[in-house]
Amino acid sequence: MSFSTVLFQMFALLIMIGAGLFAARRDMWDKHSNNCISRMIVNIFNPLLVFSSAANSVGKIPLQRMGAVGLAAAAMFLIFILAGMLLAPLFDKDPAQRKIFQLMFVFSNLGFIGIPVVNSILGTDYVVYVTEFMLVYNLVFYTYGMGLMDGRFTASSLKTMINPGNLFSIAGLLLIAANIHLPDFLLTAVTYLGNAASPLALMSVGYTLMISDPRMTFGSIKIYIFSIIKLLVLPLLLLPVLKILPIDPNLLPVCMVMLGMPVGNMPLMLGTEKGIDCSVCTSAILVSTILCIITIPILLTVTPIPA
Repeated sequence: MSFSTVLFQMFALLIMIGAGLFAARRDMWDKHSNNCISRMIVNIFNPLLVFSSAANSVGKIPLQRMGAVGLAAAAMFLIFILAGMLLAPLFDKDPAQRKIFQLMFVFSNLGFIGIPVVNSILGTDYVVYVTEFMLVYNLVFYTYGMGLMDGRFTASSLKTMINPGNLFSIAGLLLIAANIHLPDFLLTAVTYLGNAASPLALMSVGYTLMISDPRMTFGSIKIYIFSIIKLLVLPLLLLPVLKILPIDPNLLPVCMVMLGMPVGNMPLMLGTEKGIDCSVCTSAILVSTILCIITIPILLTVTPIPA
């Protein structure tokens, strides 16, 4: 089931990337529109995606488990940040590209691939924990991610922490903790707006793919080495850490799926917004997504799936 689940998600991903490629070839998507849409994804659609996920999960997460899952998510991002700092210089010496590799180590496709995989393999009751990973993801992205790209961690740069991503992530956590249900009309609005994040981000990948050299996309050995380290080596090394944490054993498969997700779209969005050449990021997104069809089932063989 894990193979077919990820395979079908790959087909959906490729279709949306293909839509962006088609739009770019027909001159409906150019560099200017790509930059504008990237800013909307980073500042509007992605924050609302996480907020709507949290709002739809109110009352479904036992509070005693929230701390343990949040600790696992924090440990995952901390170790991925350290891994990025140590390993990124081995993949590229250019300072801007090193930053892209650091972002790719840390920020995975937790939502678009992670939610369907967890839902199909583990069941709907476990999807809610993906939301908490996504909330921590956004807190890290809008602090560490943006701070890394700005090139400084000074007191004045702390203003970047006050942004839609952090505000909506915190608001989502408060909704779950306080058991607050949004009115239906508001929940519908934020859900629809948040749902725009994935297709637009993937169409942006299609645009970037069109202007990239196919030989560079699938012909770089370092992208395959990077993908194997991210998708398989690091998750397997982190499994003993997860077993030390006070986590219900039934939640370990969720954590392993989150650890083994392919490169996400947000490094591409942020790099594009900053004017960095992101062809290597596009390659990593496509290659790592294809490889995760094989690596996710491997990861789940070492973590028993709850009955």
